[in-house]
Amino acid sequence: MLDYPALQAVSLVVRTGSFERAAQALNVTPSAVSQRVKQLEERMGTVLIVRGQPCTATERGEWLCRHMEQLGLLEEELMARLPALAEPDQPQRRVTLRIATNADSLGTWFLGAVAAFAGESTHLLDIAVDDQDHTAEWLRRGRVLAAVTSLAKPIQGCRVMPLGSLRYRATASPDFVVRHFPEGATLPALAQAPSLVFNQKDRLQRQWMQLAFGASPDHPVHWVPSTQGFVDASILGIGWSANPELLVKDHIAAGRLRELEPGTPLDIPLFWQVNRIAADRLVDLTRAVVETARRVLVRPQG
Repeated sequence: MLDYPALQAVSLVVRTGSFERAAQALNVTPSAVSQRVKQLEERMGTVLIVRGQPCTATERGEWLCRHMEQLGLLEEELMARLPALAEPDQPQRRVTLRIATNADSLGTWFLGAVAAFAGESTHLLDIAVDDQDHTAEWLRRGRVLAAVTSLAKPIQGCRVMPLGSLRYRATASPDFVVRHFPEGATLPALAQAPSLVFNQKDRLQRQWMQLAFGASPDHPVHWVPSTQGFVDASILGIGWSANPELLVKDHIAAGRLRELEPGTPLDIPLFWQVNRIAADRLVDLTRAVVETARRVLVRPQG
């Protein structure tokens, strides 16, 4: 028999980041929350929460949190069908859905999908951000219920839907182009010119060089962990980068940025993968994501 008060305590500690805030949500003392979590950890023989500022879940703790999310979805559906079960003095508990997307989608089109969903739903969203090549791992490990990913093959236990491609343009400021590419973008010049890189997982600049020139030489980089920061840094002449066309097309038209190799866009296909168990209860979210993406992203040719 599952100890649901303890599971709820674990979920709230992870959701709020502290035992104190979880206790406030449950209307109990922090020591009571701590005792529930400790007893569950002893029963399972494993740590579920990494104590810190904030508190975070271990991998097994994440699985329990996702179970509580799915239970919340089931309870919400049951209450909608059998409202007499609801306790009149208790406020409606709102379910938080943890999902994942890549930073460039979040900075371009994904919030439009979130807005369309949030405007008609009582659900709350907890959006995790990772590289599009790595968000699938969040699904595999049970840390999220759905994700925007570059993986076309269905993850075990998931449904997959194509969204279209996020198009990138390799751009730099006019002054940067004059300084580093006086004879145009060439492999020797690219090997010397600094580019912008989001983090250690970011391979977009290398992918673009491989597409445009058939090779991706080592080169100096500036680390800029921000989608909008990439655009700003490019305009300021700090480095060149592959930026989402949705963010730079106006800057290119106005002359604030120049394409390094016009007519050579990099298209990254994206997919929406959703946990099969939760899929039927996330129909509205899936519809908002798919409709928004297909309206904004580049559709495949043919």
